[in-house]
Amino acid sequence: MSKTTVSASKAPATAPETHGTDLGHGNSPAAWTCVIVMLVGALISSIAFVIANTPIFVAGAVVIVAGLIVGWAMRKAGFGVGGSKLKNSGH
Repeated sequence: MSKTTVSASKAPATAPETHGTDLGHGNSPAAWTCVIVMLVGALISSIAFVIANTPIFVAGAVVIVAGLIVGWAMRKAGFGVGGSKLKNSGH
């Protein structure tokens, strides 16, 4: 077994600069709505799984898919990142 250590200070000299670029984390009404609706669907499906109720489990899965569709529709309507309906005033 080698006794060499790995040092965190030996980072590559040509590391890309990422502090000034916008990464687009999806902070928009469309993204938030999509995630919240999908979380509600996951909660419904989880509870239905525990109580062994297949129709309610499927209904929760339908809510999850509906969340995806609602998020996509809101993005197309201009409520996504950089959308026309949002005032982009920085963070």
